Amino acid sequence: MAYKRIEEYDEKITASIADNYKSTIHLLGEDAEREGLLKTPERIAKAMQYLTQGYSQDAKQILESAKFHEEVSEMVIVKDIELYSMCEHHMLPFFGKAHVAYIPNGFITGLSKIARVVDVYSRRLQVQERLTHQILSAIKDTLNPYGVAVVIEASHLCMMMRGVSKQNSVTTTSAFYGEFEKNETRGEFMKLISSKLH
Repeated sequence: MAYKRIEEYDEKITASIADNYKSTIHLLGEDAEREGLLKTPERIAKAMQYLTQGYSQDAKQILESAKFHEEVSEMVIVKDIELYSMCEHHMLPFFGKAHVAYIPNGFITGLSKIARVVDVYSRRLQVQERLTHQILSAIKDTLNPYGVAVVIEASHLCMMMRGVSKQNSVTTTSAFYGEFEKNETRGEFMKLISSKLH
């Protein structure tokens, strides 16, 4: 029995995207009809829908689904969250890690939901600067915490494969709200995400 992977995609959207990529392959000078490329347009169409699935997801709804009343007000940090996104300027990937913290103000959320918020916004055509602020805003608006901090470190293939071709460059962006705007709290957060406690 042959292996069959089951995935669900809108057939009309998939066909339209595949047609565009087939034309692109021809325009680049390749033969889209040769064996190795026959199914490539459809594969790209499905891959692009998967990589941009964040458009159909609601980060605030995800946080609300696991929002619990808890009388704690100590810093909660989820660090080293893997992220994969697509640069909106060249549609090439950028990837790295997000470090997210918040100080509860009567409510906490499931730890996995923080990682899912990162996924929701990274699975869109993005710039790292906007991504950083979108993650912060979703947590701030949903949990109303005393403070939120987000730091992202990422490598961008648009810099590594083309243009200046700097393979070892890493871009760091940060956004802080509330208590994290204070030097002492921000310093504690930066120290904790830099340390290896495990």
